[in-house]
Amino acid sequence: MAVYTKINQKEINIINKNFNIDKVISFKGIKQGIENTNYLLKSKKKKYILTIFEKRVLQKEIPFFMKLMDNLNNSKINCPKPLKTRNNKYLIKLKNKTACIVSFLEGKDKKILNINDCYTVGKTIAQMHMVTNTMKLKRKNSMSIKNLKPLLESIKFKSKKFSNLKLFLNNNLKDINKNWPKLLPKGIIHGDLFIDNIFFKKNKLSGIIDFYFAANDYFMYEIAICINALCFDHKKSKFYLNNKKIKNLIKGYERVKKLSMKEKKSINILCRGAALRYLLTRLYDYSNTPKTALIKIKDPNEYYQKLLSHNNISSFKDYLN
Repeated sequence: MAVYTKINQKEINIINKNFNIDKVISFKGIKQGIENTNYLLKSKKKKYILTIFEKRVLQKEIPFFMKLMDNLNNSKINCPKPLKTRNNKYLIKLKNKTACIVSFLEGKDKKILNINDCYTVGKTIAQMHMVTNTMKLKRKNSMSIKNLKPLLESIKFKSKKFSNLKLFLNNNLKDINKNWPKLLPKGIIHGDLFIDNIFFKKNKLSGIIDFYFAANDYFMYEIAICINALCFDHKKSKFYLNNKKIKNLIKGYERVKKLSMKEKKSINILCRGAALRYLLTRLYDYSNTPKTALIKIKDPNEYYQKLLSHNNISSFKDYLN
């Protein structure tokens, strides 16, 4: 979540006119995140989230996200529910951009997950995968391993001191591409399950938000993303893999959905691919985000360290011991 597009009372009037909801009386930009513009809307009794879709999201793909969240809600997976207009549509135009309103999910994110939280997250991911596996929706992963080369080439390395980093990134991408697994079980994954996208209420997982990277991909790739995002400890600017968190994440997942040996053997290369993906997107945002955007830029160095950690590991057992 972020704020690139500024709105005022005029846009709030358009929302009140188009949606059959309690009259919105206040709004506030949400700074966290990096992809779309988001506002918290409040009426006298309820809260809603307004999302204005920015340049990284293709217009033709937005209905996929709306239908996915609606279907997940109908299948008892807690996530924001897209609201429909008086004309029975998910989307409206604000400031010449496509926008939607979703229900407000109770709870809030934690700063650090404990091993029990990791178990619950693993279980919830598996439940989501069981539901999405039967859906007829399709979307190619815009951040798949095949899309990383053009992303790398678009990054502005501003001085010669970054030449070693560029070589490191190119070498890693080449090796990851060469060893990327084939024919693993796949379906719709969340694709961006960071700690700030997982909400807890009274210490229980209350739901998942921000499905705008959801796509068809390997289920195991979701676990690799979660290992990177949720299973490292941070001490004095250093990131350390927490094997107990990984063990509980996978244990929770397998409580609902078993992983094949082929999936388990692919964990290292998938973790390397996920770490490289976030390192590249953070490097891109670090060098390309306009200074006028109300946004918190995330540190690329975190995922540089995480990629190095994965480069020093090889087997599935190494992640659990």
